[in-house]
Amino acid sequence: MNGLISYVLLHAEGTRYYDYTAYTECKSCPEAPLYNGGILGENGGESEVTYYKSETGAYSPAFVLYNLTESTRYTFSCWVKVSGTESSAVVKAREVLCLTLLPIFSVLYFQSGDINTTVISIKSASLQPFSVDQWNQQQQDSIQQNRKRNAIVHVSDTEGNRISGATVSIQQLAKDFPFGSAIAKTILGNKPYQEWFVKRFNAAVFENELKWYATEPEPGQLNYTTPDEMLEFIRANQITVRGHNIFWEDPLYTPSWVRNLTGDALRAAVDARITSLLSRYKGDFVHWDVSNELLHFDFYEQRLGPNASLGFFDTARKIDPLATLFMNDFNVIETCDDVKSTVDNYIVRLKELNEGGGILEGIGLEGHFGKPNIPLMRAVLDKLATLQLPIWLTEIDISKTFDQQTQAEYLEEVLREGFSHPSVNGIMLWTALSPKGCYQMCLTDGDFNNLPAGNVVDKLLQEWETKETQGTTDDHGSYTFDGFLGEYKVSVSVENRSTEATFSLGRSDETEHLNIQLVPPTHLPTASAHSHPPARPIEFKKRLEKVRLEALLELIGISYEETVKELKRASNALDTEESERDAKFNIELFIKNGMPKLVLGTESTKAMWGTDEST
Repeated sequence: MNGLISYVLLHAEGTRYYDYTAYTECKSCPEAPLYNGGILGENGGESEVTYYKSETGAYSPAFVLYNLTESTRYTFSCWVKVSGTESSAVVKAREVLCLTLLPIFSVLYFQSGDINTTVISIKSASLQPFSVDQWNQQQQDSIQQNRKRNAIVHVSDTEGNRISGATVSIQQLAKDFPFGSAIAKTILGNKPYQEWFVKRFNAAVFENELKWYATEPEPGQLNYTTPDEMLEFIRANQITVRGHNIFWEDPLYTPSWVRNLTGDALRAAVDARITSLLSRYKGDFVHWDVSNELLHFDFYEQRLGPNASLGFFDTARKIDPLATLFMNDFNVIETCDDVKSTVDNYIVRLKELNEGGGILEGIGLEGHFGKPNIPLMRAVLDKLATLQLPIWLTEIDISKTFDQQTQAEYLEEVLREGFSHPSVNGIMLWTALSPKGCYQMCLTDGDFNNLPAGNVVDKLLQEWETKETQGTTDDHGSYTFDGFLGEYKVSVSVENRSTEATFSLGRSDETEHLNIQLVPPTHLPTASAHSHPPARPIEFKKRLEKVRLEALLELIGISYEETVKELKRASNALDTEESERDAKFNIELFIKNGMPKLVLGTESTKAMWGTDEST
């Protein structure tokens, strides 16, 4: 037997809570129906199973459901037993087909692959309704529990005495949750596009620029110029970036010259491709989509054998061992109509790769939506979460068959569901901007004025960040707040004392405690408006306390007297304007060629310090 979909519990006080429990393994006996069967068990017993004549002409187990409403969200769960000779029927029988709403009643039915030899038995079925408000409240509760954390700032003096009434300011510097978008080469040299992107996103993926047809359009003619330049933009702005993709199983997007190869020639070409790409960008990309859309296409496995994909994952792991390796596919969370990419087919394929020795560490769900089925989306995420692997929504958009306002409404539903689900580790939008627009959905127009979908993104980004907050410590010297996970700066001040510190809020059920000490003010003379400007680095060296410098130099075996003599000679030269150029040149040599070489010139100290400028 195999567990399906997700489960709902009703707590004693009558408030409906969603339970993310799901199963991927068979059991010898079914569990009891969740939520006492929900509306299927309202008569006090096991729900009655009838039989429904499907479009294939076969009679399948079914439930006839009355008075369902389109404004209500339903979650369904049950246990299924399949008896028959066709193993493929097991996979197909695990699917719960889309609920068909009819004017008077609805039919929920099951269908196997072989109608003649397969028997389907249903046990412990449950159908639980949620109002939209209940569903939305559950999302907010999950965000509070999984995307935020409580923290306490404790303020004291150096003697450990609590300081009440201290002013505490909290500012979020960076977000922990990766939220980003695809970018294309159109971002290069486009300052308005770059500024718009960096202001919003902390993650990116290249839309097409890493794909094989882009980097090697003809055999042996490798060109990484564009992705190299895009990586420079990524690094300059400290953005996390995914690697998409090494191989695309769809022959339509395989280079034409590769499609003509067979046998050893094809094997040599794919080996060269993966070695070239990953060796060049080792460590640059946090993820690699190794075999893109493997559930729908099998170009390489047809030509190189059933273990071809397994070999790709193995080679990728050896070349770039720190990158997380992903499967990536569509119609897993978007619909229940695509039999190739059901959640169970995804799980079976992933397990086949892992059992074959492949190291597959991430679940990529593209998310090219029509009208979203949000309960289905959550149910699929629940089941994939049982594998305890990172789950990313990798290519989120809404079909251009809808108008822009409808796209925005559907996008908000999908993003709220993804961000609130505890097992989703990151979200990427498929909204790279080009002169012709976007693949399906744009966030802005060509002048970077937000479209309705862009307004939704901005609203959610602001909602999912900690606003700068300020307060005072209580009688215990403490200030409490809750914030979204990420990096923070805290500033504390009282009277003429102040300090700053940075800290992180990582995912945990425990409260984060931060201890801040306020040091008494020093009595050193403070600079006035007529004081000299702050000392430059060389002049600071001139003022080093003798005991500190002597101890340091003694530790590494260098003469204090000769070091000070050289530093003084260089620093004093700065006192006369005409000697400044010579002094700067001298100090540059001092740093570039290694301090002992200029000060003492001994072989032992040169060996110790080296001649590296960073030293």
